[in-house]
Amino acid sequence: MQNKGAGQVQSNERRLNAIVNNSAMAIFLMDEHQQCVFMNQAAEELTGYRLQEAMGRPLHDVVHHQHPDGRPYPIEDCPIDQAFPERERMRGEEVFVHKDGHFYPVAFTASPIAGDDGQPVGTIIEVRDLTEDKAREAALRESEGRFRNMADHAPVMMWVTDPTGYSTYLNRKWYEFTGQTAAEAEGYGWLEATHPEDRERAEHAFMQANASRTSFRVEYRLRHASGSYRWAMDAASPRFGDEGEFLGYVGSVIDIDERRKAEEKLALQEERLRLALEVAEIGQWDVDHASGSMFWPPRVKAMFGISPDVPVTLEDFLNGVHPDDRERTQKAYESASDPELRALYDVEYRTVGKEDGIIRWVAAKGRGLFDAQGACFRVIGTAIDITARKASEIRLSELNEHLEFEVTARTAERNRVWEMSGDLLAILGFDGRPKVINPAWEITLGRDMDTLLNLSFREQIHPDDHKAGEDALRRLRRGEAVERFEHRLAHADGSWRWISWTFVPEGDVFYAVGRDVTPEKEAAEELENAQEALRQSQKMEAMGQLTGGVAHDFNNLLTPIVGSLDLLQRKGLGGEREQRLIEGALQSADRARTLVQRLLAFARRQPLQPAAVNVGKLVDGMADLLASTTGPQVRVVVDVAGDLPPAKADPNQLEMALLNLGVNARDAMPQGGTLRITATRESVRNARGALKRGHYVRLSVADTGVGMDESTLARAIEPFFSTKGIGKGTGLGLSMAHGLAAQLGGALTIHSREGVGTNVELWLPISTTLPDSDRASNARVFTGNARGLVLLVDDEEIVRASTADMLEEFGYEVQEADSGEAALALIAQGIRPDLLVTDHLMPGMTGVELASTLRERFPELPVLVVSGYAEVEGIAPSLPRLTKPFRSAELEECLAALMAN
Repeated sequence: MQNKGAGQVQSNERRLNAIVNNSAMAIFLMDEHQQCVFMNQAAEELTGYRLQEAMGRPLHDVVHHQHPDGRPYPIEDCPIDQAFPERERMRGEEVFVHKDGHFYPVAFTASPIAGDDGQPVGTIIEVRDLTEDKAREAALRESEGRFRNMADHAPVMMWVTDPTGYSTYLNRKWYEFTGQTAAEAEGYGWLEATHPEDRERAEHAFMQANASRTSFRVEYRLRHASGSYRWAMDAASPRFGDEGEFLGYVGSVIDIDERRKAEEKLALQEERLRLALEVAEIGQWDVDHASGSMFWPPRVKAMFGISPDVPVTLEDFLNGVHPDDRERTQKAYESASDPELRALYDVEYRTVGKEDGIIRWVAAKGRGLFDAQGACFRVIGTAIDITARKASEIRLSELNEHLEFEVTARTAERNRVWEMSGDLLAILGFDGRPKVINPAWEITLGRDMDTLLNLSFREQIHPDDHKAGEDALRRLRRGEAVERFEHRLAHADGSWRWISWTFVPEGDVFYAVGRDVTPEKEAAEELENAQEALRQSQKMEAMGQLTGGVAHDFNNLLTPIVGSLDLLQRKGLGGEREQRLIEGALQSADRARTLVQRLLAFARRQPLQPAAVNVGKLVDGMADLLASTTGPQVRVVVDVAGDLPPAKADPNQLEMALLNLGVNARDAMPQGGTLRITATRESVRNARGALKRGHYVRLSVADTGVGMDESTLARAIEPFFSTKGIGKGTGLGLSMAHGLAAQLGGALTIHSREGVGTNVELWLPISTTLPDSDRASNARVFTGNARGLVLLVDDEEIVRASTADMLEEFGYEVQEADSGEAALALIAQGIRPDLLVTDHLMPGMTGVELASTLRERFPELPVLVVSGYAEVEGIAPSLPRLTKPFRSAELEECLAALMAN
């Protein structure tokens, strides 16, 4: 039995040794003298000593108990060495020194061991290495230091709580923002700074998150140090330890007062926009271009026959568009989302209801939104159901077709005005977008019709004029007409054109008539010169009117004189002396007639009457006049070629042009010089500018004056351009000569050099006929054998009497009348004339009006119109004309040609 008991004790000791040696805790067993009798493997590893080395030695000798700086640790100061068996159980921390000399912290527990009699027989000491725990504590302290430093310098308020929700840390920004002291903010002090109306909600959110240990975010008003409340956002996340234990929260508070106010303002604006769109029955749409997802409110979905709760994509949109409109609509969308084009999405299309199959009309507008790299990420816009409007348009179209026949004539006339008008005509909607424009827009703005119709008024006008344009549209929407509204429209070349508008509202559109006033605007800075030119022009016009009136009266006075003298000469009355006096009187009358014709040419009352002109004879006849006009300091030299052919010209106008050129040459030679006039035959084989290929008589007027520089030469033929100074010239001389040559089919050229002189050349086409003085008359002469009744009408009695004598001499019977009305009265009495000879300008009815009235009754009635002005205004080209004064032979020739036809 004893052997069996001893064996059981040994077995228990082995088990106990196995347990002790496998323990992670270092265990030392000391006897009653505090000398080591046992230590386990963990103790050997902790101290670096083997059991054999520690046996019989105090623990102090094994672990040294020295300070980290090497100073000895007295036994009386060492807590672990005071753990004698007779004492109570002790706990503490100590610093051990390893056998290799390094220090390490430990935690110990010393418990007395009692013997069988209950008395202490030794001590058991358990030691745990604290090196890793101390390192973690140091790292934690360092981390907390860094966190506090970072938090105190953070731009937001930061806080930390323990697991119970008690605030353990608030950063400096919190105290600066709230103005709280540390004592006020401790614990749940943040609730004291929360707005009373938000306090319960904020506390509930925090407590609920704390209980569930989840992240939270809450917005509430926080009291600022100034006493006002500002909106703040509080967000926090839970903290957990290494073992997963809940440690509390760390969070931040951000001042969002400005953002909150902006959001409230935005929400208000969005609500206003929503109400406006709702009232206007406009639907919004928003496409995420990258993903193809779409935002459609119920109103837009209804336009595509889709229920409000059904999600939609970009594919649903494209499939919902009518097949005939799909390609056009898709291209419009692609243009709006194209980074290069970025066009306005503005299109009308039909939809086929996805659920109901109904066809509807939709008008959509939108714009693409692009990021910094130019990629389109959204396309947003509006859509309006215009089915009713389209139905009205169809009904209106049918009505228009029904009425088309009745308005064809008026429409054609309107279209002619519309197409030919130089003014900008348009019909526009109250959104400023043109619906219809006339071709004058293309001419004025240099853009094609489609481009102009796709641009709104705001897109075309100058940015500085936008406000004025909006004001005008507001007035039009109120039903007011707008007159003399001026703004700038963009031209295709980048310039701006000033347009003066008249706008008249009617129904849902307004009509616009605009005139391009850019030239007037640009001419403002030249107004003073233009006014001076106008005064000169008015002076010339007044002189012309006066001269023309005097010349007309002279013609009426000369007509009976010339007629009477011509009759006396042809009858041979009187002797040789009397005939000589009559011939002299006729020559004077002819000279007076020539003078009157020149006066009419000067007054611009003489029409251009091209004829075959002997230029050499004309120049010789003008030589004396030019010499007297230019003065004694200027030598006039005339050089005319002997074989000069006749030229096609108006002799009166040519004389006037030659006189003007002579005056210009005189003014260019203030110190005197030579004026050389030459006339030669020239041929042009290759066209040179306005001078075409052909045969010409070149009339040259050259001087030795000051000449012209290049800028003056370039403007020489401009009307009213003059270098003579204000009041010394009209600036019309060269322009008149240029116009004369151009009308005749020739040209005017100028060659000039400063300090050398100027040569002006008139190139006149060679005539295919002979001059009147060189051509035998082929006209039939009546020689008193004419027959028939002539109705002679003239308001001047002496003119009428002289003409009647000539007609009676030809053999006609003459019936006189002093006005058109008197002539019609004679017709009413029953006379039937064989010929009508009438003056043109008379009180009441003109000669042309009389001729037109009589030809309605007598279509074959020959008519000869006689005029003192010899002008063509109001006289049809088909009516033969005779200019006062005239000789009997001239009247006879006209009548012969008239009767022959």
